[in-house]
This record gives sequence, structure tokens and C-alpha cells, in this order.
Amino acid sequence: MSGIYIHIPFCKQACHYCDFHFSTSLKKKDELINALTKEIELRKDEFKNTTVETIYFGGGTPSLLTNDELQFLIDSVYKNYKVSSHPEITLEANPDDLSPKRIHDLTTTPINRLSIGVQSFFEGDLKLMNRAHNAQEAKACLEEVTKHFDNISLDLIYGIPGATNEQWLQNIETALSFNVPHISSYALTVEPKTALASFIKKGIIDNVDDEQAHEQFHLLKDKLEASGFIHYELSNFGKDGFFSKNNSAYWKGKSYVGIGPSAHSFNGKQRGWNVRNNSKYIEAIHQNKLPIEIETLTKTDQYNEYVMTGLRTIWGVSFSKVDKDFGVTFKNYLIEQSEIFINQQLLYIEGEHLRVTKKGQFLCDGIASELFKLNLS
Repeated sequence: MSGIYIHIPFCKQACHYCDFHFSTSLKKKDELINALTKEIELRKDEFKNTTVETIYFGGGTPSLLTNDELQFLIDSVYKNYKVSSHPEITLEANPDDLSPKRIHDLTTTPINRLSIGVQSFFEGDLKLMNRAHNAQEAKACLEEVTKHFDNISLDLIYGIPGATNEQWLQNIETALSFNVPHISSYALTVEPKTALASFIKKGIIDNVDDEQAHEQFHLLKDKLEASGFIHYELSNFGKDGFFSKNNSAYWKGKSYVGIGPSAHSFNGKQRGWNVRNNSKYIEAIHQNKLPIEIETLTKTDQYNEYVMTGLRTIWGVSFSKVDKDFGVTFKNYLIEQSEIFINQQLLYIEGEHLRVTKKGQFLCDGIASELFKLNLS
């Protein structure tokens, strides 16, 4: 199984917490779309002997593209790659872009999964984050979209300064009231060089309270699991049959090609990332050059990546896979290093798999880093 990620680097406005690559100017949109199709063609040999099972439009705000533009890109993928008969095709969308007409029109495209960036149903939270939509638009969008699509995910953010646990529970209840089968939820993170970081430094906004974020993570987990969701990855909850195929492939170490400025790619042994600049990206592609930097991963890098992604999921880290792919030295190291976290009831062993406990889930990235192997080729 392979996937194609297409990065659409445009947004109406800059969210205060976001450090992804995007532009609020659409002047180069046509040039950029043509460059995306050219990169899709230039990289077709990377998946020559495999089948594409997922196509994911991320960003940025992909819902700023028209349906014709999205169809143009999808057609380009089909023209250059072998695509499965029933691929998962996801569009990230903001509520303010999903009018009733747009939602209806999307049903005529091959897109069969929507990931909607709600983030919060409270006006104060949305203003703090500088989101382009308001709470009413979010609710109206979900009311309409659930009439036309079955496979829907919505995003929520917890740990927002000033948002109480009671408000967070109301956010979860509101999300559940729309009967969506998938919810992705992330702790608000203060990234360097963002507006949020600047506001916190100046005292305009309170800093993120890690302890409260921890509490809200567990409130989310308990509430969603009680409502029939499976917590299959640290930030993702899905009903049975509605796990994100695109993201699950990433966590399981499957290959994917990232198309567009700043997009990342992975083939198991190499990681690549495109230039983070729209003009430089367009210029390079116009000259039939791939504006990509590539890093060849050592065996240690591959092991560390597997541990990091595996611990975040319900599938955990397989000792037999570590032994088979990396050798007994790595397996023994993993067993030895995990012992302290097992004693602290942060990790546990079930059969041939190492997994995080409920207590350890919020801390799993930090735990994974302690299991990393160093100084081996």
C-alpha cells in the first residue's frame, strides 16, 4: 500500500498557532497547480511497482481550490500511477469553505472523505487562534455535510489558554452530537516564530498549561471511548471501519510521496522534503527539477522512527519485527530500556508487542525518545 500527499500551500488568513508552510496570497495558485501536476508526473517511477491506495489533500487549506482544480489533480494521479479500485481520497476543509452548494458539488467528485478543521465550538477559542470561521459556521457545516458524506473526521484542539475543562467537555459533546465517525484532537502547541508564541511572550495571552492539557486529553479519551470510538493513535479516535487509511499507513511505516512545497516523502529507507517556498518550488519544477532534499536513514534512524510511530498506536512496537528488521542487539536494547517504564506502569508487554498504558499515553513521545538507539550504523 502506498499513498500520495498533496500539499496545498494557501490559506485565507494565518492561524496564530500554525507553523505549516502556506501563503495568504493566491496570486500564484494557477502556476502552483500546474507545478503540482508536473511533479506528480516527474515522480511516477517512485511507485512504478506498487498501487496507490490513498490520496490526501492537506495544507494549508485545500478547500480553497475549486472542485475542477481538485479533479484536475486527481486525474493527474490516475494518469501517472496505478490507483486501487476504491482509494481513500481525503480533503482537508475549513467550515467557512463548505457551503451547502459546495458540499453537494463535492459529492460529484472522487473525494470520499472530509477532514474538517473545526478546532473549537467556542467563539473565544476561535478568535484566540485567529480561525477564519465562527462557531455557527462550524455547526451549520457539520449539519449539512453529514447528510452527504459518511466518512467524516473533525479536528479539535485542547489545552487552549482560558478554556476550562467544562468548556472542553462541551466541545466534545457538541462534536459527538453530529455522529461523525472520526475525531482527531491535538494539544495546542506553542511553536517558535508563530503569532501565538509572540503573544505569550508579550503577556497578551496566557501560556499553555501542560497540566490542564494532560487533564483534557484524558477527558477526551474517556468520553470518546465511552461513545464507541477506538483510540487507535495518540491524537486519533475512530469508529470501527473509519480509521484514516492515509495516516495509518504513515504510522505503520508505509511508503508515501509528498507533492508540493514543503511536502515530505518516505520510502522506508529515505526521507525527503521539498523546498518550503512557493516561488522556488514552481521555478524548479518548471525546469524539470525536483526541489527536494533527501536523507538516507541509517538502521538506527529506521529503528528510532519505528519506535516513535509504533508507540503512538494501538498496534504498539513488535519485538519480532525489531528482531527481524534490525537484529537481536536492537531487540535486547529495547527490552532493557523499556524496563524502567514498565516498572512505572507507563509501558506494558502483551505477547510480542510493547505498548503504552493509559497512564503513559500522553507522555509517549517522550518515552519513545528514551528508547531510541544511538551511535549505531
